[in-house]
Amino acid sequence: MQGLGAEHLDSAERTPRQRPWRPQIYRKCTDTAWLFLFFLFWTGLVFIMGYSVAAGAAGRLLFGYDSFGNVCGKKNSPVEGAPLSGQDMTQKKHVFFMNSCNLGVRGVRLGSIVLCVSSCPEEQLDTLEEVQLFANTSGSFLCVYNLNSFNYTQIPNADLLCPRLPVPPSKSFPLFNRCIPQTPECYSLFASVLINDVDSLHRILSGIMSGRDTVLGLCILAFALSLAMMFTFRFITTLLVHIFIALIVLGLLFVCGVLWWLYYDYTNDLSIELDTERENMKCLLGFAIVSTVITAVLLILIYVLRKRIKLTVELLQVTNKAISSSPFLLFQPLWTFTILIFFWVLWVAVLLSLGTAGAAQVIEGGQVEYKPFSGIRYMWWYHLIGLIWTSEFILACQQMTVAGTVVTCYFNRNKSDPPDRPILSSLSILFCYHQGTVVKGSFLITAVRIPRAVLMYVYNTLKEKDGALSRCVSQCCCCCFWCLDKCLRHLNQNAYTTTAINGTDFCTSAKDALKLLSKNSSHFTSVNCFGDFIIFLGKVLVVCFTVFGGLMAFNYHRVLQVWAIPLLLVAFFAYLVAHSFLSVFETVLDALFLCFAVDLETNDGSSEKPYFMDHEFLNFVKRINKLNTRAQRDKSSLTSEEGTELRPL
Repeated sequence: MQGLGAEHLDSAERTPRQRPWRPQIYRKCTDTAWLFLFFLFWTGLVFIMGYSVAAGAAGRLLFGYDSFGNVCGKKNSPVEGAPLSGQDMTQKKHVFFMNSCNLGVRGVRLGSIVLCVSSCPEEQLDTLEEVQLFANTSGSFLCVYNLNSFNYTQIPNADLLCPRLPVPPSKSFPLFNRCIPQTPECYSLFASVLINDVDSLHRILSGIMSGRDTVLGLCILAFALSLAMMFTFRFITTLLVHIFIALIVLGLLFVCGVLWWLYYDYTNDLSIELDTERENMKCLLGFAIVSTVITAVLLILIYVLRKRIKLTVELLQVTNKAISSSPFLLFQPLWTFTILIFFWVLWVAVLLSLGTAGAAQVIEGGQVEYKPFSGIRYMWWYHLIGLIWTSEFILACQQMTVAGTVVTCYFNRNKSDPPDRPILSSLSILFCYHQGTVVKGSFLITAVRIPRAVLMYVYNTLKEKDGALSRCVSQCCCCCFWCLDKCLRHLNQNAYTTTAINGTDFCTSAKDALKLLSKNSSHFTSVNCFGDFIIFLGKVLVVCFTVFGGLMAFNYHRVLQVWAIPLLLVAFFAYLVAHSFLSVFETVLDALFLCFAVDLETNDGSSEKPYFMDHEFLNFVKRINKLNTRAQRDKSSLTSEEGTELRPL
């Protein structure tokens, strides 16, 4: 017996004790090694920034340069072997492309000669006489520098040294002083060649250029609808949810009907002759099929989950009560979006500076091109990883801030006296203790997104070849990485909330959150999921109304542009804006669910251990438990009846 007792004692000692939950009692710096690693990584990024400034001719990037190595608007030094280099261009600040409507790419450089001019031609020039008159009146010479304006119409080969006729009207871009053609076709071809993808972007840019006012108006509409949807969720009621779902159903059916009607109208239109109209018809068919499938799936889900509407409204009202204690949470996406825009602009500027880092090399005709330095390609890849990791870090900081604010307000005993400045308190805790945890979580997302991006590149490369098996394998791998990305994002959110509660590192927080949620998943997981589904329907409603407005606006100009792709871009922008504003509700909802599970784990509702949740939340939980108990009782009675019928006599 003593041996058995000793063995039992040894086994009990070897069994690890469950880690106690200590809401906001203990803090320490977590995942400091990852924070140091991120600091080293950003040291490399700062080195790349400095290198791009030192070696990457910022003047050529900002002011532009001609085909002979002269920076426009500057006094230049001569390049050996290039007779037209080293000129004083202080009065010639604009970059002019001689064949802006007929650009071509030869290897890695433009086929058109580029000049520095004093002003851009704002009217179309049809003959060399008009080009000569423009040079004499404005002092802006559009032909090669060594050709005098008096010889524009006299030398036989002047057409080779002057711009190709007709010269389209152009206007200088406000920041970079490039003469941009103003006609839609020339603009689309000009821009698509400059970014080195003529075939796929020519018609898209043409449609965006010709319908830029419509695209801008639709983006503003999407922004206004997202704000309206955010305030709708802020003051939600049961009647409002029913109206909201009715609008969703009508909007989905209406958009599907309009798409199929437009496709039928295109197929029966005998006057369709242009390629743009045929491409619109093909895109309309794809839009109609995809929207029909999405509509069918969403309608089925709405019908299945219709009985949870009342409880979902109560859950969203509880969420709004948590937000009301710190209403500035609703503006968190604006600050995050502003920081992301600043970082993306800086990233693009460094990338373009790296692209201009090179040594001058003289080619045929006395022209100058810049050969990139060795190692630039590796810097590009490092710079790309920095883009993904830092962007995910900024988004994770927002999630951690929102979760910390919810935790601070939830675990407050005196509900009548809410804590002062909970957002600032959450930010201070994040930057003082838990930056390493956010770095580690964002690195996991980066480690999944980089292989996914590589596989997407491989898939697009193999799409033009006959390797059907290879394309199928790469697409399956992309789908697996997409699913892994979604699971990791949900895991990260729960880990950030647990870190805000317990002050533990990332792996410990993720493990504790997973155990706790699996233990308490029976309480109101279905209602929580339906709450997320209602928020997703809000995003769908914004996209539906934006797409409907785009269909009505673009359909009046069906001959002038390929509007299907711009409409798809507008729909993507509408969903992105709606997701940015409504994601706060999702984060607060998930954080509340985890706080509730911790509250059940640490307290029992007695006078010694009262719950942190308020009476409204407690009554909501009791109703959920009552419904779950009734459902389990009905299920058990049904099983018992079936067992009685099948029991042998």
